[in-house]
Amino acid sequence: MNSNPLKTLTLSMKPISSKKSMPLKIIPFESKHACHFKDLNIAWLEKYFYVEQKDDVLLSDCENSILAIGGYIFMAEYENSIIGCFSLIPHLENHFELGKMAVAPDYQGLKIGQQLLSFAIDFAKKNNWVGITLYSSSKLPTALHIYRKYGFKDVVLEKDIPYARSDVKMELTF
Repeated sequence: MNSNPLKTLTLSMKPISSKKSMPLKIIPFESKHACHFKDLNIAWLEKYFYVEQKDDVLLSDCENSILAIGGYIFMAEYENSIIGCFSLIPHLENHFELGKMAVAPDYQGLKIGQQLLSFAIDFAKKNNWVGITLYSSSKLPTALHIYRKYGFKDVVLEKDIPYARSDVKMELTF
């Protein structure tokens, strides 16, 4: 495994949609992004669910709760504005949990989430990870469809799940 996978990172530069001409940049997290990471996720959580204790821990101090334990956070930048994000949190040896994926409301429906997901998968493959796990909800059928489209498979959900809203667990193995 590469000791610093961010050094070999190639940023994804794809158009958001045919309506937009500027490219979307997916960039590594910097401390200045902490408020964006939290605000994007809180907006998404409050739209569909509610903020749980684990969310608060991860979002209130993402540098210590995600990055300091060997995780990664990436931000989606469009026209110098942060419009999306996701994290990869260590789950098992060379296996990470994809989480905290959010896109700003004005940019939803433009396949930004799919670009973030594709980037996460490519990042995992480049770093020779064995797989990615995610937790989701049956209340999000579009998201579940997209995860399956990208190769994620439903797996048994453990009894002690990290989020009350989660009733689906999926894995992608390489």
